[in-house]
Amino acid sequence: MKFYELIKSNNWLSVELTLLDLYPGQKDLIEEYKNVFEILKIKEPEDVEMNIVLTVYDSEFEDDNDTYIDVSGRNRVKDPDSLADSYALEFTSWKKWLGMDLAPETIMNFSELEIIAHCLYELTFIGFEELEIQEQFDSIKSSMEEYENLTDEEKKANTISLDELIRRLDEDDSG
Repeated sequence: MKFYELIKSNNWLSVELTLLDLYPGQKDLIEEYKNVFEILKIKEPEDVEMNIVLTVYDSEFEDDNDTYIDVSGRNRVKDPDSLADSYALEFTSWKKWLGMDLAPETIMNFSELEIIAHCLYELTFIGFEELEIQEQFDSIKSSMEEYENLTDEEKKANTISLDELIRRLDEDDSG
């Protein structure tokens, strides 16, 4: 089953109720989500060799017993040369989202409305307009290219180690 099939076979009111149940802090943005949902209903999907995977994880914080849902992509056919199996989808075009299949375990472990709600949250994590999301992606790519074009001396002068970053953050917290 493809993501666009879920979008086309469900109505906004049901999605809205599920979204607000799963993400109550998003109430003020519900009209933005509705606009995205309506755009997804009319967009043409682009076939992608990737599945949408929803996975439940326990919170990483010791004093937090909550779980969270990770939404990621996984290639339909595993590439034996790839080190990664899971891919972030935040910067993926909405046409590609729509053309992705849902992983079998996602269909088994989540309702259609939960899948839509979690995917809507993920695909709008950067913004509610594709142009805005693309601009953020382009900015990140530009920063990476600028860094890659630095000489070794410039890189050393303009970066710090993780240990140094942690030390500075600790100083800020205690100071």
